[in-house]
Amino acid sequence: MMPGSIENPFKSFWMAGYECTDQLNVHGDRVDFLHVTGHLDAIDMDYKLLGKFGIKTVREGVRWSRVEVSPYRYNFQTLGRMLRSGKENGIQQIWDICHFGFPDDLTPLHPKFPDRFAALCEAFLKFYKSFGFAEPLIVTPINEVSFISWLGGEVAATSPFCRRNGWEVKYALMQAYIKGIEAFKQIDPDTRILTTEPLVNITPPTEATMEQILDAAQVHELQFQSLDMLSGVICPELGGKPEYLDILGFNYYCSNQWVHSPYERLDWKEAGFDAQYKPLSELLQEAFDRYDRPFALTETSHYGAERPDWLRHVSDEVSKLISRNYPLWGVCLYPVLDRPDWDNLDDWHHSGLWDEPGRTLHLPSAVELAGRQLEIGAALIRNTNRTEYNPDRTAPVTSADNDIAAQYPSKYLSRKE
Repeated sequence: MMPGSIENPFKSFWMAGYECTDQLNVHGDRVDFLHVTGHLDAIDMDYKLLGKFGIKTVREGVRWSRVEVSPYRYNFQTLGRMLRSGKENGIQQIWDICHFGFPDDLTPLHPKFPDRFAALCEAFLKFYKSFGFAEPLIVTPINEVSFISWLGGEVAATSPFCRRNGWEVKYALMQAYIKGIEAFKQIDPDTRILTTEPLVNITPPTEATMEQILDAAQVHELQFQSLDMLSGVICPELGGKPEYLDILGFNYYCSNQWVHSPYERLDWKEAGFDAQYKPLSELLQEAFDRYDRPFALTETSHYGAERPDWLRHVSDEVSKLISRNYPLWGVCLYPVLDRPDWDNLDDWHHSGLWDEPGRTLHLPSAVELAGRQLEIGAALIRNTNRTEYNPDRTAPVTSADNDIAAQYPSKYLSRKE
């Protein structure tokens, strides 16, 4: 049986993520995407726009480099405005404490990094609780440890700008991650932990040698190192515990499957034709079978004209898992607003449900999303009154899914079993 609460805490199955990195980019320049995308200034409008799609749960970021104005001193004024907006608009906010950015005087390899991070977690929780929210806080202590340890530790594209030090960076980040959880749990044991790690498939080339097959398998396995450290399976000296695996979040994009050595990206449009390409449903099932925890797709999106095709592709895979009663608790469209490239702020990706300028709705994506909400909502409603994780692997119905269903009663009732 899974430790801790087994009830789905998300207010809606479909979620929205606002790009919130405050990292140093490859040039050493600080980027602050909550400002770049205009989300901070337009947060009330952004939340109201979500209402058209029944989305009531969002991912937001604390931005460590902005709130810790000097060691152990914090300015949560902007964060307070965001929290008030969430409360006033009926939006549940999941908080990334660290989304790739650290204060100027810190890197993950700094000896004070874990303690500074734990102090930030404690200060943030106390500030959050001062708003009197009824529901438990859901946090992601550090977003995508596997990715950021590679980006900053192997290819020198962000702090600490190292090469061939990915393991050292990952170890340090997980030390801070676990200390952060301890700080949360000491003050409020009901705090929920949502991990958000990349989900990848790394495969050997066709007609591979046994050495190539084993090498690819070993590299594929590395994607689980952070979760294994968090649970104490490896590096138990860090203090990881099985119960720290609470809700598993996985981030998945079109670039998440590739051939290892020599590198070649696998084309998602060839899914079903290319034997090397593994369906997303199988990748998620692999992760679930490994950890036996409820899970969510915490980031997924595409760019340009193929956005609705990707949404259809992902939704088909999600539907497979729901039909098999796996505890898939949600899907987060990330980013829901368009965003530029970290290293070139003039290069906008056109990857959101809304494009810049002016929050222009991408109509093909909106139409596809609405249809998929109906389809997946119907599948969830077929599991009516099963709101807890159980041995049947039932995906729960949430209030927002019922709201969407109420708008289309005849379609839903005709498909109920």
